[in-house]
Amino acid sequence: MKNITLGKTGITTPQNAFGALPIQRVALDTAVKLLRGAYDGGMTFFDTARAYSDSEVKLGAAFDGMRDKIFIASKTQAKTPEKFWEDLHTTLTNLRTDYLDIYQLHCVPQCYRPDDGTGMYEALLQAKKQGKIRHIGITAHLIGVAEEIVSSGLYETLQFPFSYLASERDIALCRSCEEAGMGFIAMKGLAGGLLTNSRACMAFMSQYEVLPIWGIQRESELAQWLSFFDEPAEMTEEIADFIKEDRLSLLGDFCRGCGYCMPCTVGIQINQCARMSQLIRRSPSENFKGEFWQAEMAKIENCVDCGICKTKCPYGLDTPNLLRKNLKDYKDIISGRVEV
Repeated sequence: MKNITLGKTGITTPQNAFGALPIQRVALDTAVKLLRGAYDGGMTFFDTARAYSDSEVKLGAAFDGMRDKIFIASKTQAKTPEKFWEDLHTTLTNLRTDYLDIYQLHCVPQCYRPDDGTGMYEALLQAKKQGKIRHIGITAHLIGVAEEIVSSGLYETLQFPFSYLASERDIALCRSCEEAGMGFIAMKGLAGGLLTNSRACMAFMSQYEVLPIWGIQRESELAQWLSFFDEPAEMTEEIADFIKEDRLSLLGDFCRGCGYCMPCTVGIQINQCARMSQLIRRSPSENFKGEFWQAEMAKIENCVDCGICKTKCPYGLDTPNLLRKNLKDYKDIISGRVEV
């Protein structure tokens, strides 16, 4: 397992990190066991956020008394300095620490700059001056915003979606970060759960100076990622061929399941229903054929085309039409007209 240094931060960690969004879905004792197991297995970098409900609390419980042994990054969705300071205080309390290794502005709509009238960048600088954060980071989903962030030279790390479905423009962004001495934290390395070959995902990441944060909520998932400490995943001709075929089947207008479109005004579970065609084919199909998912998919028929989900999608998808396409495909599968 090779080590990655996040740009000019000096943070050096194995290229195999823990994304703590999913642990909000499990009990405290399960989360603590997973987090400590990750550390014992070799992971030293843990990424969470104020928006991930009790994820920070669980990290705090897992690593109380061993703060100097790990790196912790968290995030705020604040749009005002007042909310920034409120979130930072809550995060530090939850994590049982007096500093963060990286504090990131979360899923930003713009590149926050000094004197832009928002006060957000000034708040970051003040928090760093006070020692509450050691490095300034930012996360984005929109490639244009991410490119502006890199060219600004204002931030020490960028977190951006990156997987073997990456476009040439995405890869160029990654290279630009490296050239600028900016750490690149790769989120959504499994494309929202659609990529299921962990070795292929890890082998792809190994080609770049990026730090992937894998979303983990089960011991079986953790075991997969920890196995690469003993048996590193390297790009082979076989894996390259697999990736090429998988890209052909997935590239295009597909939902990554990020959930930023939610909530739906008529109760549609958009972040699952809008990618049902992929989920039912790439997971055991019986998981999605039962009464529960049939009822959830039927809600698509109640769509009123308000367009709110479309305006919120960070990937610019035509979400209402994508939902309807998935519903038609789903009905064909359930009726037996289409086999999976």
